[in-house]
Amino acid sequence: MDWKEVQNLYPVNQEMIWLNNCGTTPASTRVIEIVNKFLHGYSKKGVYTDVEGYVFVKRYIHECMSELISANPDEIAIIHNTSEGMNFISHGLNLKSGEEILVLENEYPSNVYPWEHWKTKGVSLKFIPVGKSPQEFFDIFQKVVSSQTKVVSLSAAHWCTGMPLPLEQVGEFCESHGIYFVVDGAQGVGNFFIDVKKFKIHFMAFSGWKWLLGPLGIGILYIDKQKLEEIQPIFKGSDSVPNPEEYLPYKTEFKKNVDRFEFSTSSFLNWVYFKASLSLLREIGWNTVQARIHELASFTTKQLREIGFELESDYFSEPTGIIVGKHQKFPTSQIVSHLRSHKILVTERLGQVRFSAHIYNSEEQILHVREVLEKIL
Repeated sequence: MDWKEVQNLYPVNQEMIWLNNCGTTPASTRVIEIVNKFLHGYSKKGVYTDVEGYVFVKRYIHECMSELISANPDEIAIIHNTSEGMNFISHGLNLKSGEEILVLENEYPSNVYPWEHWKTKGVSLKFIPVGKSPQEFFDIFQKVVSSQTKVVSLSAAHWCTGMPLPLEQVGEFCESHGIYFVVDGAQGVGNFFIDVKKFKIHFMAFSGWKWLLGPLGIGILYIDKQKLEEIQPIFKGSDSVPNPEEYLPYKTEFKKNVDRFEFSTSSFLNWVYFKASLSLLREIGWNTVQARIHELASFTTKQLREIGFELESDYFSEPTGIIVGKHQKFPTSQIVSHLRSHKILVTERLGQVRFSAHIYNSEEQILHVREVLEKIL
């Protein structure tokens, strides 16, 4: 793969070094071209434009997501963000007073706030300590689970440390104990391999603007078709029902598939943007993309270690594109500010610096980051 060609597709590389891809991602020239083409078509024929038709774009996104997470296309719905998906799941479940929900310690709010309403209904919300490694987490997890545990909701990777969670082990455990297994896939999907069937994930929601290079305001909801009827939709709109273009008579039934959660008019321009980004990733190959992300992460790790960083990833056995660490000599806030003053975008999480490169980044950029850091270390 000629990664220089990919790097040239991203104008951000002429402005700065963007190493916050597990946060948000900039647009490529391919996105600009395809979105502009759609807008020109829309300006001439409105919703009747033959450029990027609704049915085709929807099918393409569903197919890409089913390939990526090993799901069926009819188990996918296009939504707006992780929080929305988690609310669909949380409010749709039927839990009883006395039962409990387990989530991660220091979890991202998208996987905490949607569960809080259960506390007013007698359901406990408890936090699992993360530990320093996936195996340590799993050992802790098994001790925390009780006979009252009904839902376990985990991120695929912790947003502050980058640690991949042992999803397959947890999924097996939940399956054998009759527990719903929910995953916030925002930091995982596109970063590393997630097979929802193999990992026995019942429900998953994730945003499209991180490792999938999509626009802000688009996300994906996955529901195992065996669990679909156990989730009661909390919204009902014209697109929730069969034959949605037939407005009358009103219908009582929902669509048979997960796209019942695409309940009304979508942000279709975002769908077009997302399709353009997915087409690039799909052409390169999902496995090739993930391998490149991990290659850059490994290169970043090596450079940071050599200049004295202590890294969270030293405790992980599984690869991740999220590299987090700190330096003993300088405060994290000073390091982040120094890098940003040199047009290098990283973030601070729990007192550490978080780096996350994607396929349009390069080893040359990482070496420049090292040079900039060495000026103050």
